[in-house]
Amino acid sequence: MYRVTQELPFCYGHRLLKHPGKCARLHGHNGVAKVTLSSQGLDAQGMVFDFDELLSSLGAWLLAELDHKLLLERGDPAIAALRDITEPLVELPFAPTAENLARYIFDRARLLGLPVTAVHLVEQPGSEATYVE
Repeated sequence: MYRVTQELPFCYGHRLLKHPGKCARLHGHNGVAKVTLSSQGLDAQGMVFDFDELLSSLGAWLLAELDHKLLLERGDPAIAALRDITEPLVELPFAPTAENLARYIFDRARLLGLPVTAVHLVEQPGSEATYVE
């Protein structure tokens, strides 16, 4: 089995509504999605997948859809006020935890047809979550 991993940095804000501590407040992260692709064999160029193609597909989606946006759970009372001032946000059907965001990125990679086997999200140094199927 061959594996390659591409790091895709992005910045985002969020809050966790049901969190008992400071994570319930709006705050931001300089995150890194480490996306692992796997294959039993290599292509004609000797690669699992071309890093440039990964950047132009999943990397482009990540920058367009999540980078420098507030990621908020559907029903968050801040959504209406933020929309009123045209703050860029993404309304998600789940709590925007590192674990859920890793799964969200994994699922998008699958939809793009990538041979993804894991997404490791570094929320901040020392705080990381991984989703594997």
